[in-house]
Amino acid sequence: MSPPQPSFSYRVRTQMTSLPRLLTAVLAVVLLTMPAAAHASASLETGIADDAAVLYEPSDAKAAATVAQWAALGIDDVRIFAQWQAIAPANSDVRAPAGFNSADPNSPGYDWSRVDRAVNLVSAAGMHPMLVVTGPGPVWASQVPGRHNVRYKPRPDLFGQFARAAALRYAGAVDRWIIWNEPNLPLWLQPQNTCKGKSCTPYAPHLYSRLVRAAYPAIKTVDPTSTVLFGALAPNGENSTKQNARTRPLAFIRSMGCVKVTLKRDRSGPCKGFKPLTADGLAYHPHATKLAPNEQQAVLDNVSIGDLPRLERTLDATQRAGGLKKAGAGKFPLYFTEWGYQTQPPDRTRGVSLAKQSRYLQQGAYIAYRDPRVRLLTQYEWRDERVRRSTGGDPYAGWQSGLRFVNDKAKPALKSFANPFFIDQRPGSRTARLWGQVRPGVTHRVTVQRRKAGARRWTTVKALSTNGSGYWTLRQTVKATADYRFRWQPADQYGAPTGAVKTSDVLRVRVKRTR
Repeated sequence: MSPPQPSFSYRVRTQMTSLPRLLTAVLAVVLLTMPAAAHASASLETGIADDAAVLYEPSDAKAAATVAQWAALGIDDVRIFAQWQAIAPANSDVRAPAGFNSADPNSPGYDWSRVDRAVNLVSAAGMHPMLVVTGPGPVWASQVPGRHNVRYKPRPDLFGQFARAAALRYAGAVDRWIIWNEPNLPLWLQPQNTCKGKSCTPYAPHLYSRLVRAAYPAIKTVDPTSTVLFGALAPNGENSTKQNARTRPLAFIRSMGCVKVTLKRDRSGPCKGFKPLTADGLAYHPHATKLAPNEQQAVLDNVSIGDLPRLERTLDATQRAGGLKKAGAGKFPLYFTEWGYQTQPPDRTRGVSLAKQSRYLQQGAYIAYRDPRVRLLTQYEWRDERVRRSTGGDPYAGWQSGLRFVNDKAKPALKSFANPFFIDQRPGSRTARLWGQVRPGVTHRVTVQRRKAGARRWTTVKALSTNGSGYWTLRQTVKATADYRFRWQPADQYGAPTGAVKTSDVLRVRVKRTR
């Protein structure tokens, strides 16, 4: 029997009345001035993820102001962590509190306050919250609590109860869930391997499969219409020569599905008596570090945004072999729940220039858009983390992939974030595909313009309308090197102008002269 649970809509109303007046005022302005968000199932959604900006921001007013900026940029979805350890009681104890019921969101000791505020703010601003139910968990939820390692072998049964509690808490407010974050990294799940000397076999993929098999039905029982994703894998790994070596994502998928490198079923060792996990889609983090979005990883089991065919082939082959089961017919859709480029400044080791960040984010958005399996592209993050030295000696630890620096100053990428523009032209081709988006996602009129090389005057190529999510494409024959841009008049959902005419970045199409 389900534990008694107040309706979420009631909690939203009661909690919103307790927020400071400034917070309520900021949200009211957003809701009155922004166009209604569009969520076309056939169009790429835009997300953002930055828990420091909303979940852990101590100021209600500052968190609300950040959410207001996201809404004004036409964000569709906001990823929010529901981290087990941060919500459960007595998280450093080897035993759960007496009488505590992990499956009941109202059980004394659970603290949902941070997630409540984040979900309330995002929902009130017209965006969709998507929750990551993830570890690390409390010490008492480990299979070996005496190790006092919150990442070590979490118990699937207790995690399933936590997932059920979260689903009950946010039923009606959240309809997209992600099970665990980056389980192929030891930062989130341990051990990655079991080893004898330097001979190691995968452990984390099989443990993660059990975690999904516990959490998926727990959430679906509460909300059968919700979308529950597995994966959320990091894009890079290393050779499995030690217990907590990072596991490469494609190797993780194969091991999770008990499929060999040959893509044939593996029935040995931990794969004896194998049961496949069931999910509705794959979450993934296709960060490319310094590679351009169209460049491929040198190591075949690592996957960035330029390696999507390889990711899809492995995923599909594992599904065909019976290693993964999709709820419903067809192949797994892809949800990119983290994606971004760190910048230099401030990161001198893994950062790209500010100009490249802006250009690469727009190109990556186009790559995601043109792949019909990709449903979501999530910018990670909004604001840089502070540069710090890690315990391992990395002088640029943390993430600096924000659209703003840590002092809140905007990077150039922020200007183009809501109106990406890319020109797809194959080498030597005289045909180019121009692509762009205007957000917030309603139908807009855009004017595509061209300027000959060396000229000052812009001429109109074509005026056209976007689709309901703000996307447009145009095939163009190019006869000479020229610059292109597009312009548009911001408008509300009724078509009324809301500000001055805006202009995209300027891109150049080069055509080699033939003798």
